Amino acid sequence: MAYDLLIGQKSYSSWSLRGWLAFAPFDIPVNVHKTVIYGDSFYDDVAAFGAHRTVPAVRTPEGGMLTESIAIAWHLADAFPDRGLLPADPVARAEALSIMAEMHSGFTALRAACPMNLRTAWVGFQPSEGVLADVARVEQIFTRALNRSGGPFLYGAFSMVDAYYAPVVTRLLTYALPMSDTVATYAKALTTHPAFLGWRAEGLVEDAEVAVYDMAPLDRIAFPTFG
Repeated sequence: MAYDLLIGQKSYSSWSLRGWLAFAPFDIPVNVHKTVIYGDSFYDDVAAFGAHRTVPAVRTPEGGMLTESIAIAWHLADAFPDRGLLPADPVARAEALSIMAEMHSGFTALRAACPMNLRTAWVGFQPSEGVLADVARVEQIFTRALNRSGGPFLYGAFSMVDAYYAPVVTRLLTYALPMSDTVATYAKALTTHPAFLGWRAEGLVEDAEVAVYDMAPLDRIAFPTFG
């Protein structure tokens, strides 16, 4: 039996990306349902799915409802312990759970000032002190994990921690925020992962532009890609 997952637009919904990346890279069966954030029927669609006001939301095969991305991740890690959603090493696993929780509740300056947009990048963004403090903490988290694991992902193989930080990585790239060579190499690995490439490609086809994500008067440039 498959799970059911409700998501918003792939180009814009960072939390939907986290929810979807809990399934696709790990071959967990899921039926994907879509709604449009800022659309007229958004709240009705969420309510009809059985959730409350936000996406992603997951209905389990048994009929349970998961309405937070961190609950989705931890539920699936427990339900599929052989799929590698979280690091097997107890020390690494403890750290992974902690930095996922930090992402879920933190980095508010970065998230508010730099909305995820997988359709474009921006020229001339001037980060505030709060954004730069968040970026410095991200650099610290990534560098610590990558130096210990050797990469290419935070704990070696792709895990839910990488899924959780994927929208952060896109923000670093699309707003030209400072990053070390170590983090830039990780950003390349993450944004060339087949699951991420597939998600972004589908969003470019399926999604319409959403005015609230326009960062004018900043100029647009192409979304950063790696050959």
